[in-house]
Amino acid sequence: MASRFYSLAMAFVLSSSALAQAQDADALAKFYKDHNLTIAIGSSTGGGLDTYGRLVGRWMGRHVPGNPSVIITNMPGAGGNIVANHLYNVAPKDGSIMAITFPSVIVDPLLSGTVRSFDPRQFKYVGNANAEVLVCMVRQDAPIKIASDLLTADLVIGATAPGSTTSDFPTFTKGLLDAHYRIVTGYQGSREVTLAVEKNEVQGICGIGWSTLKVQYPDMISGKMFGRVVVQEDSVGHPDLNALKIPKMSDLAKTDEQRAALKMFYAQNGFSRAFILPPTVPDERLAALRKAFVETMADPDLQADAVKMNIDAFPTKGEDVQALVEQMYATPPAIVEKVKAALAQK
Repeated sequence: MASRFYSLAMAFVLSSSALAQAQDADALAKFYKDHNLTIAIGSSTGGGLDTYGRLVGRWMGRHVPGNPSVIITNMPGAGGNIVANHLYNVAPKDGSIMAITFPSVIVDPLLSGTVRSFDPRQFKYVGNANAEVLVCMVRQDAPIKIASDLLTADLVIGATAPGSTTSDFPTFTKGLLDAHYRIVTGYQGSREVTLAVEKNEVQGICGIGWSTLKVQYPDMISGKMFGRVVVQEDSVGHPDLNALKIPKMSDLAKTDEQRAALKMFYAQNGFSRAFILPPTVPDERLAALRKAFVETMADPDLQADAVKMNIDAFPTKGEDVQALVEQMYATPPAIVEKVKAALAQK
């Protein structure tokens, strides 16, 4: 008799749980059926962030419960901090808006000491569309023939605003390894900088994603373009560039401390195409969007789109990106101070 009562009780619990899950799914579907999903991109059109924001936006609606329309909006400025501040302090916290912004926005509060109006650890990470490998590209006629020339020859490079990768990465290399850069900031986006390199306004650009260059200049890898990749600003490197034996910046380090600082700083490449939500988005909507993101990135149509655009789309789950950000913020203070000192040297 007791066994029968136990079985009935378990059946009731299971059926109640299934009913609750179905009700939650219905509520999620109703919410997103009644609301658009907005993706705010923290850059101008045409650059790497914009490319991935629009790629995900084209296909994500079919994988979110309720199949909402996806609205893309560009919010450039302040190295991506404008869109991050908007998401944290202004935007609805209901899961109807997410953003993609520069990785420096996530790491800068740890390294700069500047008080921000947001805490990157409190954002909810939906996922990362691609672990980017950043590079330095210089004109063929620049006085840089091999990577080590960056430490001895003067080079004028273009950049967007401080806080963007095109500004912070060369600033970091200049401070840590004494690279001979003169950095000209003020360009609206990476596309504007690469056009400036093409027109010989500046001699190069650093801190730009290899995927971005491949989209803008598909023949860059052939060596027949106006510019060429001279070094990878990454600890692992990209298979395309490793096969060509393009060196990594860590090859130029002279001490273990420099190598540790480079490894720490370049860890942000692991969330270089991260999609984020405001801190207090309901858990069930966060879980739904994380699941939809994984399904979106695996969608054959998205992957075919990426192949057609000549970009990589190898995603990282939101939970793993969240853990990576926490890990970066737990870096030993001595290494953090080394990186901060390098960034502070203008």
